[in-house]
Amino acid sequence: MRITVNDIKEMKQKGQKIPMLTAYDYSFAKLVEEAGIPLILVGDSLGMVMLGYTSTIPVTMDEMIHHTKAVVRGTQRALVIGDMPFMTYHTSVAEAMRNAGRFIQEGGAQAVKLEGGEMVAETVHRLVSVGIPVQGHIGLTPQSINQLGGFKVQGKTPEAALRLLKDAQALEEAGAFSVVLESVPYALSALITKRLSIPTIGIGAGAGCNGQVQVVSDLLGLYTEFVPKHAKQYTKLSEIIKKAVGEYVGEVQSGAFPTEQHSYKIDPALIADLEKIV
Repeated sequence: MRITVNDIKEMKQKGQKIPMLTAYDYSFAKLVEEAGIPLILVGDSLGMVMLGYTSTIPVTMDEMIHHTKAVVRGTQRALVIGDMPFMTYHTSVAEAMRNAGRFIQEGGAQAVKLEGGEMVAETVHRLVSVGIPVQGHIGLTPQSINQLGGFKVQGKTPEAALRLLKDAQALEEAGAFSVVLESVPYALSALITKRLSIPTIGIGAGAGCNGQVQVVSDLLGLYTEFVPKHAKQYTKLSEIIKKAVGEYVGEVQSGAFPTEQHSYKIDPALIADLEKIV
């Protein structure tokens, strides 16, 4: 049975920290669930780490649905959240409902995530009212990177800090089951976490949040072009993979692979008969 949004809320009430990771395909989703991850985000970060875009902006609904289906097929217990891409929930509540519905109906996700605070509160409320669980996302919102002027810490001035607090409260009032806080000073994140009854999930927001989320490619050292300050590389799979592939290349070129161990046998008499025919 899958973890529910109520289970996630209860984790905060019980004082349990909530680990969350991104996943973009069947194999990784299966692995991270087996490792104990209760929350999996099919993030629009896949545009950068899987598709080679320079930002999350070009990611489409069709691309998100494609990857969400794969992640859902690879899981049985984790709560899978689909990340709504740029301009799929901004023009109208009706369009937001259609696109969020696609994540649930086509993609098989159990919830969606969208960026913004008070500005999207009405949309969050409408989605929740029709049975679509919503995770909010405030602070550094990558889809607004052109407006924010880069990947910068948010909430450092009194005005900006108050705005983030109000955004978080607006999302809770609208019915969001949790809120991602990205690149927010840790003291401010701790205050927001204290004020909310729903869980906060931090990324570059300090240990005061109820949970943490990381991009799986950062955690595993797979995405080598840029390592964010908030990311901890628990291993460097990029080096391990390149070493393994390099050894394979060398063995194929030298003739060391494949060996008899990696080959299938046939009755020698059959080969002898075929040689006579040919």
